[in-house]
Amino acid sequence: MVDKAKDQFDKLRLIRSPNIGPVSYRQLIARFGSAAAAIDALPDLVFRGGGKRPVLANPRSIEQEMTATRLAGARYLFLDDPDYPHLLPHIDNAPPVLTVKGSLELFMRPGIAMVGARNASAGACRFARQLAHELGQGKFTIISGLARGIDTAAHAGSLDSGTIAVIAGGIDIVYPPENRSLQEAIAERGLLVAEQLPGTEPRARHFPYRNRIIAGLAMGTVVVEAAPRSGSLITARLAAEAGREVMAIPGSPLDPRSHGCNQLIREGATLVQNAGEIAELVRPLDARVVPGPTSAPATLKFDEGGDADRKAVIDLMGMTYVSVDELVRQSGSSQSVVQMVLLEIELAGRLERGAGGKVRLAA
Repeated sequence: MVDKAKDQFDKLRLIRSPNIGPVSYRQLIARFGSAAAAIDALPDLVFRGGGKRPVLANPRSIEQEMTATRLAGARYLFLDDPDYPHLLPHIDNAPPVLTVKGSLELFMRPGIAMVGARNASAGACRFARQLAHELGQGKFTIISGLARGIDTAAHAGSLDSGTIAVIAGGIDIVYPPENRSLQEAIAERGLLVAEQLPGTEPRARHFPYRNRIIAGLAMGTVVVEAAPRSGSLITARLAAEAGREVMAIPGSPLDPRSHGCNQLIREGATLVQNAGEIAELVRPLDARVVPGPTSAPATLKFDEGGDADRKAVIDLMGMTYVSVDELVRQSGSSQSVVQMVLLEIELAGRLERGAGGKVRLAA
């Protein structure tokens, strides 16, 4: 029988170790069956990838993290847990672990993400709040990022019916400060979700990671008001890449805060104006699992290959991102060999993964 506490500890230690990201974690578990077995295999993998020795997370830091999570009244959801949100694994870099606080039942309902400008107009905030309220009455879970402006309005409008806030920092960190009471209310009546460690203050680099979770949890994303280069458009792009519905509320061309939404519509997003139109678009998706770009872990296969295979793959790589399929084609090696070589050099700190599953040698 598996010791659950020990298994959680091993998973966290693997996840928090350098050079192990969402993709490599998933591949290690698929290849070795458990975090403990993957940890045991790391020295050989790193050596074959050109590194000297693996650097694993300090066991004491993992113990401290687990204690902080417990004291915050939160719990972990790992990628293979039955309660892990069923749509999220279909994005190509799904978080190996989430820290959550609140009602997990909200993951079971169809979710709609609502995002938009932090400096949103009063009219847009009022509209977002009403839209979220009406969608909530239609049994949708509203998902947003607890930022100022549209996010805050969406959470406020759906607080009574069910809302999920994906935060950029740790589960025990309030941000922005003025949303303290709202964040506490969501933890009690909705669901808080975080990827970062407890105690982590949100930084600029954390927000794109948060945005991919918002997009990955939802069947569709609605952008209410956004500037052309806003984080909301990043969320919309990630939603489109994951095969989800992207919708936008049109706005006046005279208001810069509407230019992002109008741009999305011009590029193919669906123009929507009310809750009924949103529900009509998303309802047909409710009966099936939304497809994603990534195979499930159980379908991954690995073959260690030999030194010649390893050299052939590495010699084809440079500082420009290239697809794994292209490496397979040009190297003449099998997909399983190429995947294993990439895993080895990533664990050795020599690989960077980019959007769309592309890879390059680390600078």
